[in-house]
Amino acid sequence: MKAARLKAALKETSEEIITRRTLLWLLITNLAVLAPLAGKITLGTLGICAICFVWRLGIYLGKVARPPRVLVTVLAIAAALTLALVSRELGLLNALVNLLILGYSLKYIEMRSRRDVKAVVLVGYFLIALTFIDHQQMLDALQLSLVAALNTCVLASLYHEQASFNRQIKLTLVLLAQSLPLALLLFVVLPRFSPLWMVPQMKSSTTGLSDELSFGDISRLTKSNELAFRASFKGQIPAPEDRYWRALVLEEYDGKRWQQSRGIKALQQDSFIMNRRPEPGAPKGPFIDYSIIAEPSGQHWLFGLDLAYSMDPRLVNLPDFRLYAIRPVEQRLQYRVMSYPDAPLDNRLRAPLRQLNLSLPDEINPRSRKLAADFARRYPKAEQRLTAMMQYFNSQPFFYTLTPPPVGPQQLDDFLFENRAGFCVHYASAFTFMARATGLPARIVTGYQGGEYNPQAGYLSVYQYMAHAWSEVYLEGKGWVRYDPTAMIAPERIEQGFDSLFSPEESYLSELPFAGVRASDWYNSLRLRLASLDYYWSVWVLGFDNARQQEVLSKLLGEVSIGRLAALVLGVMALTFIVILFTTGLLRLKRGPDSINRHYLKVCRQAARLGLPRPASLGPVDYAAALAARWPALTEEIESWTSLYIQLKYQDASKESAIYKRRFIRQSRALWFKLLKQDLQPDKSST
Repeated sequence: MKAARLKAALKETSEEIITRRTLLWLLITNLAVLAPLAGKITLGTLGICAICFVWRLGIYLGKVARPPRVLVTVLAIAAALTLALVSRELGLLNALVNLLILGYSLKYIEMRSRRDVKAVVLVGYFLIALTFIDHQQMLDALQLSLVAALNTCVLASLYHEQASFNRQIKLTLVLLAQSLPLALLLFVVLPRFSPLWMVPQMKSSTTGLSDELSFGDISRLTKSNELAFRASFKGQIPAPEDRYWRALVLEEYDGKRWQQSRGIKALQQDSFIMNRRPEPGAPKGPFIDYSIIAEPSGQHWLFGLDLAYSMDPRLVNLPDFRLYAIRPVEQRLQYRVMSYPDAPLDNRLRAPLRQLNLSLPDEINPRSRKLAADFARRYPKAEQRLTAMMQYFNSQPFFYTLTPPPVGPQQLDDFLFENRAGFCVHYASAFTFMARATGLPARIVTGYQGGEYNPQAGYLSVYQYMAHAWSEVYLEGKGWVRYDPTAMIAPERIEQGFDSLFSPEESYLSELPFAGVRASDWYNSLRLRLASLDYYWSVWVLGFDNARQQEVLSKLLGEVSIGRLAALVLGVMALTFIVILFTTGLLRLKRGPDSINRHYLKVCRQAARLGLPRPASLGPVDYAAALAARWPALTEEIESWTSLYIQLKYQDASKESAIYKRRFIRQSRALWFKLLKQDLQPDKSST
């Protein structure tokens, strides 16, 4: 009875022992797990986490003892109050994240046994998984994989306390490598479900275009090299001058700002209508088939070449020929588009929309109105008038610049007749204003123009600095027709891209850090390679939806069925299990003799041919004595050879084992050769 109690006490004591190395791994892992979630942690949660970490650090340094129960209770009450006060503002997902973080930290400060360490590690894995919800880029995945490895190191140190630091890291890498096949299998096989919660919407747009446009707006974007989206084409890529990516249509003008019409805004804000409005049929004629991967923007508008049409259920085809995401683009979004370049953009214009696109505020820009009236008088036909207006920008001394001089209340008059310097917003605004003043319905379209081709992966990258604005004029029988007056001022902007407008010293990106390095060839080559890797990550990992999953499974299994899926899963699991058994030494196949045994047995066979076989029951020492008795002249060589064999086979390996092995092989060959030369007569060999 006493022995049983003593055994139980010893087991309980061993369970409570946590080594210093395990505590060190826990300190490192705690910071690594919580750092990526910093954007979701409230101030109250952060304060509680800091107290728990500092106290546990004090325990590791030997400055404080285990926390008293009173402190743990107070922290738990504070955690509950923190969640109660902010849970409504946070939303379900962020409240859940803060709940897990608080539980993780409270368990971290009060842990006393190895069982508590396992609980902390388990919650750490859950937090790492939650981090993946809004950290999905390739670099994020690498970082979080490292955090998962650190979390696994805690387990390695817990179960292998006496192992060295390097040995624990090696064990961790082996564990992760063994789990990788199963993880890849689950990624391919598990069905794709819609999330059970909505990712909280951003408070404001992080990047990209705005639904309002005034002088100076796009200039801000042209100083940003952030990626807007990527496009990969099935077939030939459109020429640079045809790469007009429509994003927003601005029809209302108050004299200073262009913005979307009230009707379109109301349509976009009515989620019921947006989810249930009938989709228009696809246009007729040849089309361009391509896929776009849009970067997170916090906005709904997406991008496509005219006339863009998508059957993606997450998108809506709006009446102004734009693509609109039903939910804000909070994560990378991949969607397929078909563009019909020859299809007219609405060859029937209703009266309310015509009136909207003709309206101008009274008593503004009188000189611009007079210039427009002159064009209308000289060119009665609409297309001739518009061509003359385009030529006006080419014939007059206008300049393209991202830093135009300031304008007064009569913005367009100052631009057209005084400054004559600006960028795409200035020229599109002036052209659209004059077209309306001559009686032609006109509006501004904003989006992007151009795209950088990546030859390594075969796609176009469109950056924020490629933001652009142009005009659309409604012509009877043709619908909305694009007119880009910027092409008359800076044709290289359209034909060769934005890069061609400025010298390296005057670059639109010259304000960025290391601008000189960014302009170098080696940097651009490296940037394109890294961008290709990120693109493949977006396509094959983030874009691995139900359609792509069915495509991959069809290639692997032929006909996709439950039976074949089960066979695939069981086969991969069995193969992984067998590999683990082999690598851990739990399963070994019968193998032939190694090189040491092979050379030893070769000498034994030669002695057997001379009449002295080795019985299976005879050990190396006894057999050596028999050999020495038969051939006394070889006694010293036989003893040295046998001693080396015993040391290599039955004693601990040492740094000199390789040297001993080579020496044994040399002695085996020499002894075999000497036995080969012995006379077959025993009496002659013994004299």
